[in-house]
Amino acid sequence: MIYVGITSISRVEGMTLSSMVVSRDWQEVSVLECILGGLHMDVAVESEPQRALSRLTKSKVDALIVDCDLNGTGQLFCELQREAPRASTVPLVIMGDPQGRRDMEATGAMFAFDKPISVEQAVRTLSAARNMILDGRLRYHRAGLEVPVTLSGRRQKRGGAHLINLSQGGLQVRVENGFDASGASQVSFALPGTNCGMKAQVEVAWSDNRGNVGIRFVKMAAEMKHTLRLWLAQQYFAN
Repeated sequence: MIYVGITSISRVEGMTLSSMVVSRDWQEVSVLECILGGLHMDVAVESEPQRALSRLTKSKVDALIVDCDLNGTGQLFCELQREAPRASTVPLVIMGDPQGRRDMEATGAMFAFDKPISVEQAVRTLSAARNMILDGRLRYHRAGLEVPVTLSGRRQKRGGAHLINLSQGGLQVRVENGFDASGASQVSFALPGTNCGMKAQVEVAWSDNRGNVGIRFVKMAAEMKHTLRLWLAQQYFAN
């Protein structure tokens, strides 16, 4: 059986994520290296669970893949679950047989595939795991930029503002003097480098006495939401 876990790190270089394979089965390791490389994931190999655990306490990786046939993996699972709140561990398991799948819940796993590795199944499973990692990062990523914003409030009152940062969930703006943004219910702005004008229904989450206002998206057209997500991803990986 093989166990795969996902952990988060604070930094990504380009579009490449990092992974660690804990296994002595070099034939399986070579298959995983090819698959992970195709998914733009760097691969480090450890043959001992305890060495892998020691390495994880010093530097986090995105994808952790563990061969459950190795002695010491049970302790590794326990340590990973104990550290899960701090390390943001999202386990992903490769199980060797149906009997082994019954232990999946005990390991805290969310994904599984069989050993010997089926390339098609492994690509599908690891792709889903990679997407989970990226979605988690992009959900909270804020891009800083300066573009004009139009806010609409009660009784169609409109006011100008300057965008400070933007995320999938909302934005922060600085309003012009004299405009009360507390009743803002709609925002519109243009994304730099695109032909798409963004418009969304919003609600004000917070404001301060310096004109800074935090705004949460309430409703946005699916096409605009998709465009925003892709644009944020481009900004994220460009940094």
